Amino acid sequence: MKFKKTNIPDVILCEPKVILDERGYFFESFKMDIFEAFIGYKVNFLQDNEAKSSKGVLRGLHYQDELFSQAKLVRVVQGKVLDIAVDIRKFSPTFGKYIALELSGENKLQLFIPRGFAHGYLVLEDDTIFSYKVDNMYNNSSEKGIIYNDKSLNIDWNFPESEMIISEKDKILPSFLEATYSK
Repeated sequence: MKFKKTNIPDVILCEPKVILDERGYFFESFKMDIFEAFIGYKVNFLQDNEAKSSKGVLRGLHYQDELFSQAKLVRVVQGKVLDIAVDIRKFSPTFGKYIALELSGENKLQLFIPRGFAHGYLVLEDDTIFSYKVDNMYNNSSEKGIIYNDKSLNIDWNFPESEMIISEKDKILPSFLEATYSK
């Protein structure tokens, strides 16, 4: 597994070593010891989640506030997404900046998103399966979000907005400037 810091150094790109042969492929999708050695601290993933979506589905931008903040290790098992991580740590030099990365079942890239980030993704292929680990349990009263088309963030989804499939809940999220953050 190779690790690379992104333009927001706490967000880490993880690239597994894929072994291909006539039977198919094999790779280690996660190995705790080398992962923690690279990031420099312990992460205790507690839960794995998976979502299947159609092309055009946009999920996000979500985060858990305060005690229920979550770090995530995200990947695509099948299909393709544009994955977005927005730094919402108030005292970070990259506060309000975001990372945009294409993750796919083909490239097998993963993204580690530490606590203090809003996260979302846009599905680029039908029948996409998105999988992620979290290091804290979900808490409904701590669920927060930022509207996907916030003007100050200016995220380029590179997809026609008229073709996006967005939940009613995600359509009414606050702007980046109106959202609340614990730190």
